[in-house]
Amino acid sequence: MKLYRSCLAGVSALVLGCGVAFGLQDAAPSSQAPVAISLPAATLAEYVGTYANTTEPDVVLSVYVQDGRLYSESERAQRLELQAESPDHFFWEKSGIRIVFERDAAGKVTGGTIHYSNGRGTEQTLTRTSNVAVRSNHFREYTREEVMIPVRDDVKLHAVILRPEGSEKSGEALPFLMQRTPYGVDGASSNQVNASKPELAASAYIFVYADIRGRYKSEGQFVMNRPIVAHTTKNDVDETTDTRDTIDWLLKHVPHNSGKIGVLGVSYPGFLAMSAGIDAHPAVKAISPQAPMTNVWMGDDFFHNGAFRETYGFDYVQQLEGQKTDVRVDTKEDTFDFFLRNGNFAGAAESAKMSELPTAKIFLTQPSYTKLWQDMAIEKRLTKVEVPTLEVGGWWDQEDMWGTQAEYAALKPHDTKHEVFMVLGPWNHGGWGPTTRHLGVLDFGAPVGDQYRKTIEAPFFEKYLKGKLGFDLKDTASFRTGVNEWERYAAWPPKAGFKTAKLYLTKGKGLSFSAPAGAYDTVAGAYVADPANPVPYRNRPIQATYGDGSKWRMWLVEDQRFVSDRKDLASFTTPALDHDVTVTGDVVADLFAATTGTDADWVVKLIDVYPDDAPAPMAGYQLMIVDEIFRGRYVKSFEKPEALKPGEVVEYKYSLHGADHTFLKSHKIMVEVQSSWFPLYDRNPQTFVPNIMTAPADAYRPATQTIYGSAKYPSHLEFSTPEQK
Repeated sequence: MKLYRSCLAGVSALVLGCGVAFGLQDAAPSSQAPVAISLPAATLAEYVGTYANTTEPDVVLSVYVQDGRLYSESERAQRLELQAESPDHFFWEKSGIRIVFERDAAGKVTGGTIHYSNGRGTEQTLTRTSNVAVRSNHFREYTREEVMIPVRDDVKLHAVILRPEGSEKSGEALPFLMQRTPYGVDGASSNQVNASKPELAASAYIFVYADIRGRYKSEGQFVMNRPIVAHTTKNDVDETTDTRDTIDWLLKHVPHNSGKIGVLGVSYPGFLAMSAGIDAHPAVKAISPQAPMTNVWMGDDFFHNGAFRETYGFDYVQQLEGQKTDVRVDTKEDTFDFFLRNGNFAGAAESAKMSELPTAKIFLTQPSYTKLWQDMAIEKRLTKVEVPTLEVGGWWDQEDMWGTQAEYAALKPHDTKHEVFMVLGPWNHGGWGPTTRHLGVLDFGAPVGDQYRKTIEAPFFEKYLKGKLGFDLKDTASFRTGVNEWERYAAWPPKAGFKTAKLYLTKGKGLSFSAPAGAYDTVAGAYVADPANPVPYRNRPIQATYGDGSKWRMWLVEDQRFVSDRKDLASFTTPALDHDVTVTGDVVADLFAATTGTDADWVVKLIDVYPDDAPAPMAGYQLMIVDEIFRGRYVKSFEKPEALKPGEVVEYKYSLHGADHTFLKSHKIMVEVQSSWFPLYDRNPQTFVPNIMTAPADAYRPATQTIYGSAKYPSHLEFSTPEQK
């Protein structure tokens, strides 16, 4: 299930809010239901204060006494009573969550530990930072209404409407904020909207959460990433028409609305948010597609440059097309072993009995960039800017990094009114929703998720839906990792003050900013790639994408040393840097390579190597900054794959996506090249076959991959870097 949903429901979020990364283990000291006892007022007063989460110190719990009772709240967590079951042991009623307060030798309360008895999270430790409670909760109560909205072909779509309590009686006209989703909206509530969007909820909007066609309680047939069609009859429907019809109904049937609507969403709802900006309803005044699924063949969920994202396609299609609600694929088997044993995707699909699911059938029969995939793509529809648009994406988005920058690039040439904006930050998929000071072992030194929402997202909607001042982004806000600072640019990639740089792969496993001058056939690196022993994309065991205990969400920041000793890849490294080196903008790999096979995959990773004396846990850490794969058969055409000629040097030039990162002095820059990334990407047989999805076992053969580094064949990375002042 997409990450952004983690903040939308569950009691866990109501205790500390969405800033805490909740685990999956049941760490409760007891599963028995607690029984409340009474404690003297003087004893309750000993617990009053503010408590910071140890791992996310920006997430603060306030504990206070009111009317003889002990309560807690946080910026995103509603006021809840803490009931004692014994001195220092309290629980939140009906939640299955306990807190055990801790004292020092003098008996003063110094912190506490939260335990979960319902399997919703691992224990969380708190440190008391003050004996004065700071009331940070600004919750507005919202009333809830469920409706069925008829659209043009007589199908009815289910939606939940949340309105600030009392606003209807006061006659206050409010704008709508809408999210359409395939993931279900039954969890939409006053608590949920306050926890997930505290700034916008405090300001007051009419929030609308809608099930899209064919999902959960909505009628009709679900079609994955439904293509936009010509609207000639009432039965010609797509996400743009369903959006327009939903808005028409809301404007007519929800009293005291201002006639303005904003649409936002992350991932699949990001795709739906962008759809609201195509043939847009006149009432749509602002949209924010966040990590949007934009072109699922070219660079988002299902393919990257022709290479099939096998585990993701396998899991996600079953989750969305196997039933009307979400059922996660989970298995106790290492998926590396599962997909290797099943040979190809056809074998894996047959094993799971999913071959007849609509998108699985497309995978199996149309692995190339056919018209069907092209019709799904959104970026080609973006030929004008119809509404102000805020694109949002994360540097380490494991699902939809491509779409954010692709949509921005498509819209920007038409942005005559300067109404297209973009934010790129140090997040994984949807990571701007939580507080996000950390991502895995990385510490960004500030609550960058909170900063984005408070200074950009909320002011964006306030400006375009309520006419308020405060939104001052001119074009692009980018969080520069390494130095951990926000930058603002007049365009992306930034031009003024930047120059082009090239980093060359050289003989002897080196990297140089100087072009090679060697003989035309100088080899920079070579290795034998064997499909029988593919390179894993993350540490094994590899769980199902959204399975219990899966490390999927953090794999892009995983230490790459786990593959350092493998012989089936080539690594190129600079000496320790004697000055900072900043890489900004689109990073392009320009690889000159040959294979002894007739097909090959090329994975290029740009890595920041931390010094061995860096503070733990970063000593020697190898952090991927950008990375991407390219399937060799598509080097001439994505529509018409061709066999490679064994031994022929071919230029593979493709984007590794955008970055804004400073390699600090004493760090090293590494470029790693490999030919498998399994099982996220299916194995290339390295023998050309018309359809890799059904490749026979004897097509999978070892091949020698050679990367050149000469004046004639100068393999390199190209990017922008700040000009020296």
